[in-house]
Amino acid sequence: MKNKIILMSLSLLLTMSALTGCFAGNAKNTTNTSSTATNTSTATNTSTNTPAKSAGGFAEAPMLQELVKAGTIPAVEERMPVKEDIMIEPTFESIGKYGGDWRYPWNGPDDKWGIEMITEEPLFRFKQDGTGVEPNVAKGYDVNADATEYIIHLRKGMKWSDGVPFTADDVIFYWEHMLIPETFGKALYDCYYSVNPETGEKERAEITKVDDYAVKVVFKHPSVQFLERLAIDNKWFFAPAHYYKTILPEFIGEDKALEVAKEYGFNDTKTLGIWTGYYFWLYPQRPSLRPWVAKNDANSDRFIMERNAYFFKTDSEGQQLPYIDRIVLDKMQDPSHKLLGTLAGNVEVAQFSFKDFTVLKENEKKGNYRVLSWTSPSWSSTGFQLNQTTEDPKLRALFQDIRFREALSVAVDRKEISEIITNGLGEPSQAAVPKGLPGYQEGWNKQWVEYDKARAEKLFDEIGLKWDAQHKYRTFEDGSDLSILIYQEKSADDEKYIELLRKYFHEAGIRTELKIVDQGTFFDLKYANKIPATVKTVTLVNVALRPDELVPLRVITPWFGHYGLYSSSGGKEGVKPEGDIAEILTYWEKIKASTSKDEIAKYSEEIVKLHQKNQWVIGFTAATPTLTVVKNNIKNVAPDLVNSDEFRGLGVAHPAQFYFE
Repeated sequence: MKNKIILMSLSLLLTMSALTGCFAGNAKNTTNTSSTATNTSTATNTSTNTPAKSAGGFAEAPMLQELVKAGTIPAVEERMPVKEDIMIEPTFESIGKYGGDWRYPWNGPDDKWGIEMITEEPLFRFKQDGTGVEPNVAKGYDVNADATEYIIHLRKGMKWSDGVPFTADDVIFYWEHMLIPETFGKALYDCYYSVNPETGEKERAEITKVDDYAVKVVFKHPSVQFLERLAIDNKWFFAPAHYYKTILPEFIGEDKALEVAKEYGFNDTKTLGIWTGYYFWLYPQRPSLRPWVAKNDANSDRFIMERNAYFFKTDSEGQQLPYIDRIVLDKMQDPSHKLLGTLAGNVEVAQFSFKDFTVLKENEKKGNYRVLSWTSPSWSSTGFQLNQTTEDPKLRALFQDIRFREALSVAVDRKEISEIITNGLGEPSQAAVPKGLPGYQEGWNKQWVEYDKARAEKLFDEIGLKWDAQHKYRTFEDGSDLSILIYQEKSADDEKYIELLRKYFHEAGIRTELKIVDQGTFFDLKYANKIPATVKTVTLVNVALRPDELVPLRVITPWFGHYGLYSSSGGKEGVKPEGDIAEILTYWEKIKASTSKDEIAKYSEEIVKLHQKNQWVIGFTAATPTLTVVKNNIKNVAPDLVNSDEFRGLGVAHPAQFYFE
């Protein structure tokens, strides 16, 4: 008899206990201790136009009622899982009303992740209170005592957005025809491997179908964080088999698949697989399980996502979610348009960095919105990264010299950065794990923080950097020009901060250049190892659950550049990690091979300590909140959640239960 348990990360629990008060206290999630995940809500029904209930006790949006009357779609009872398997989504404030368009600014398909997080429905999701994961698309799970065998239960009668049943076959199809053959251009995720504690050998899991509504995942060695890792690495552990069998070369042949690719606007079948397999929410042709699904071309000036008639969740009153009819994404010509549109009251819900705090607060009444401060687990609000594998060999040697990173750090007056960029609310600080998070090190935030131009010059002299003939800029020891090119994403809007950095770097004798590129170009340059420096920080709750920004497992963040490519390619490409970088990877392997949460916490701490020692990511001011701006007529948005990638940004508020008052 298998023991049924819920696995939680010890470190994550410590994090959340320290952040008490930062989460939405009224959003309730039940703990799932059996194969059925049933959520409850104590919200009050304040709606004045609650739709009439169907014979089965359900209500649906008026726009869907019309489609049912016209015979376009089946009755609501036929579109949802069997009654006992329907997921009841907790509401934050009150039972909602149907209708309305959520206007949301974006930069086109390159800006895909914002809308992805809003609409995401993973197999398992993190709870709002941070105490582990809970079933979502999955109904529940069983796990044995040593965490080597998991059975994942699905919801009987659940359907894709085109009405085709969602079953275990869709999970197995995804595993066999998309994950293993890397159809969407990604290597198999770490969550599907267990590690031999004795040899460090990595073994792939076996995944098999139990029945139409259950799959079994079997590891050779314990995998105590499988569900948490799944919720991060590969949250969409499923795909509509019936759809992909009509577009993939494996099923229809290369020639026919190429025709399909061209219909989608691609020149080859590989690109078709990547975009429809990994960025699938952008395509109206691709069935989905999300509350809203694409209705037109994402390259349009206005991209529409409309409610999914087959969505599997209701509120506690039996009203099928989502409440809001559509998300309307108007393409911005300039990043400033997002702020201007919000100030004018033309955006329902959107998020901003803290640099916009003053102007947003000053215009709250005029724009008819409220500004909510969500906690950020960032190491800094103003970061700076030097690519440790940058292509230029002289720059690479310089960037890898810890004295150079210290010199740049002390060459900057953090008090001025704090006042100008964060209005004094981001205190002068080094990039470090914030107090209360796993891996916090006492005093780290004070490392190299004192403004000391003389110290910077001494360190540059020790390194061997010379002055040019005008004694204005430093050169390499051989007299050749030294210049650092800083890349910035166009949408990031960090020009004022970068100009302040450049001022201080220039005063210290380090010439810098700035190049602004769009998000897609930045992504491509990052993967090509062509970003020498950038102004990004580190944001994560727990390295054991989200190692990507601290551990070079793949190309993800500029500071470790192509160390990540070396890892993801199995040593076939990239730059081989050495020294402390290689040590980080050794500790990560130990985490994966751990058989207890205590071991995981121990090795996670060692990774963080290596970051403290080396300060690969420099910061100048402490983390500031993420600003979630909400129109006053939008309800059910919690005021105090944690904004992190692990919890899926704005998605942690469960937008399907947002509504217009």
